[in-house]
Amino acid sequence: MTLFRPSLLLAPALAGVALLGSTLLVPVAAQAPAPAARPPAATTPAPAFPLTIDSIMRGPALVGYPPSGLRWSGDGARLYFEWQVRGEDETATWVVQADGSGLRRLSDEERKTAPPVFGQWDRAHRRVLAATRGDIALIDTVAGTRTELTRMAGNESSPRWTRDETQVTFVRDGGLYVLPLTGGGVRQVAESGQKTPDPKKTDSQQALAREEADLLAHVRETKRRRERDEARREKDALPKLELKARQTATDMQLDPSGRVVWAIVTERPDGAKTADVPDYVTESAYIESLSGRVKVGDAQSKVMLAILDLQTRKAIWPTLPGAGGTEKAPREVRWSMPQVSDDGTIAVASVRATDNKDRWLVKIDAATGTATVLDHLHDDAWVREGFGPGPSSYGWLPGGHRLWFTSEKTGWMHLYTLDAATGGEARALTSGAWEVTDVALSTDRRTFYLTTTEVHPGERHLYALPIDGGTPTRLTARTGANLGEVSPDGRTIGLVHSTGNTPPEVHVTPYASAATPVRVTTSPDPEWSTYRWLEPKVITFPARDGQVLHARIYTPEMVGAKRQASRPAVLFVHGAGYLQNAHKYWSTYYREYMFHHLLASRGYVVLDVDYRASAGYGRDVRTGIYRHMGGKDLDDIVDGAKYLVAKEKVDPKRVGLYGGSYGGFITLMAMFTTPDVFAAGAALRPVTDWAHYNHPYTANILNLPQSDAEAYRRSSPIYFADGLKGALLICHGLVDVNVHAQDSIRLAQKLIELRKEHWELALYPVEDHGFEEATSWADEYKRILKLFESNLK
Repeated sequence: MTLFRPSLLLAPALAGVALLGSTLLVPVAAQAPAPAARPPAATTPAPAFPLTIDSIMRGPALVGYPPSGLRWSGDGARLYFEWQVRGEDETATWVVQADGSGLRRLSDEERKTAPPVFGQWDRAHRRVLAATRGDIALIDTVAGTRTELTRMAGNESSPRWTRDETQVTFVRDGGLYVLPLTGGGVRQVAESGQKTPDPKKTDSQQALAREEADLLAHVRETKRRRERDEARREKDALPKLELKARQTATDMQLDPSGRVVWAIVTERPDGAKTADVPDYVTESAYIESLSGRVKVGDAQSKVMLAILDLQTRKAIWPTLPGAGGTEKAPREVRWSMPQVSDDGTIAVASVRATDNKDRWLVKIDAATGTATVLDHLHDDAWVREGFGPGPSSYGWLPGGHRLWFTSEKTGWMHLYTLDAATGGEARALTSGAWEVTDVALSTDRRTFYLTTTEVHPGERHLYALPIDGGTPTRLTARTGANLGEVSPDGRTIGLVHSTGNTPPEVHVTPYASAATPVRVTTSPDPEWSTYRWLEPKVITFPARDGQVLHARIYTPEMVGAKRQASRPAVLFVHGAGYLQNAHKYWSTYYREYMFHHLLASRGYVVLDVDYRASAGYGRDVRTGIYRHMGGKDLDDIVDGAKYLVAKEKVDPKRVGLYGGSYGGFITLMAMFTTPDVFAAGAALRPVTDWAHYNHPYTANILNLPQSDAEAYRRSSPIYFADGLKGALLICHGLVDVNVHAQDSIRLAQKLIELRKEHWELALYPVEDHGFEEATSWADEYKRILKLFESNLK
């Protein structure tokens, strides 16, 4: 064992209030096409790319930064996006004409009139509301103007259009405000807060006060006047949502009727302990603390829905009787802000059980708070909602009460509609053993734009589908990922396209055209393009239980190296658990992608497996690790090693693996529980004890540590450390606020107590969960390469 010797321990890295009606104008000439502002082109041939650790680990300085945030001007004439150019330290907003000409970077002033990445558009998709640095602005994307609606010392958020789009509402300091756009001042329509309690009196004090009122007429008259004045003040006061201790109204929305306010109320947990992270390298030269998180199973915040009647001034707190539990202890659920139909008559919200087993879409009666279930999704493992960790994906269709939503009810994420007025069974608009990964509506709301995996699990293509259903029209043809944004006029598609060996770039193409898309951006350094990077080969192989697994494979002969009769192998384990990496587009693990070329050039076979729990393969694969992480997912990695031995002539005694985060966790489980399969492993920023990780991710999969201790023990590497036989490298950033360095340090102590040898720990003083410094990346991967060269060659 080598622990804490300097060469291993350290690696260099890592008021007043004013309302404004001011308008910022950008001359039309400033928005006309200008000479392209691309990164300077090389005037001499780029040098040949050296395939070394130091060269690979330059990261975005080498391959560039991916463009993001595509959005169109309201007339569809210009496409805007965010892009950080190599060598710069901040992201800028760029604009290009619909035909792909005139690419240029916006100045800071021009950026103010560009449509925001996230905003609330009007129905015509011309004007958009933006919350910027605590203030609300209105941007006309066709005229190129920006009107500052607020300029306040407080923080304004959640801007929304009223139903007639003549007013804007926003939230500030727990209150809801309305601002007319046609003149007139801002007015507050509701507030929230705790009621000031009456001072408590002892029995003696109360008896004395009653006696005084009975005895003296002056006291009785004073009391009468006080109560009269209090009643008048209460009548003239704003409607107030009364909250309890630790409760805050985090979002408020005016109902289209103008009679009620919908409010999301968050209640902070009582007694939860935050695990802060020490920061050792600071400007002050003192150790400082970074704000951390609570651990799984500790007290969590509650999210409730309230309905405040502006006329009666009374609040209703909707409940979901069918959710389960008892009358005294109802099952705890989390509410989302309702979405209200176009005619303002029906409000629908998503409700999720805090134990993650159920999701309901419910229709809420604003007068009574009664919740009627429209769609219920149950999963014995955990429910997946929408396309990410956020609330369900759902919304209204035009001209009635039809609701669209996504659901995994068939085992695959698909698109459905239902009539929210009459209820009944939902109608599936898509089906099959593939997934819908994104849904958007056209500006006229007559067409769905879907991104799906129908062609291949490892590809993403854009389709158009009428809202009434039918046969989808495929809008993209090129292999890879095609993440598209259709212009409001329906004439052009803006795309971020990538393949397995080309980074994401912005392209534009006419709608439903066979023409080759016009490439707009070029992100990598010309030097990078001099190397013959592989289009990764995606293979399939069967797991021991028959599940078909997808993987990327790299072999020496693919990169021009000599094939040996018996050769070493490395398995890469991607992170996040629910993530896909065996696909045909650019990987977020692009450093590892280049590292795998280096390994192959040195004679290694590399296999990158989408193991059980990976994204893109349906519900059964997603939930295959329920109550046992390090079970079927690890079996898949072991089966991958066996596949290499059988099909690629790999020496079974010379197999290693590595990965970060969840991949680091799997590496530890492999080294501890299958020590005869893997001779060496590098666990980067690993979870070593799931009881120490966060609540939202872990409780989904393992329930709670206090109620399902068995699931946590059999899923946590620290309980199996005695099984270590091979060579182990552990690397961790000291300022990791996601998986805390405490995880690796506790494991180090366990290995010391077990008197284990052949392991090392490297700590990186300035690195968070995702390393940033090129020097840290290089140090880490030199150690990984040394580990494999020393133990697998």
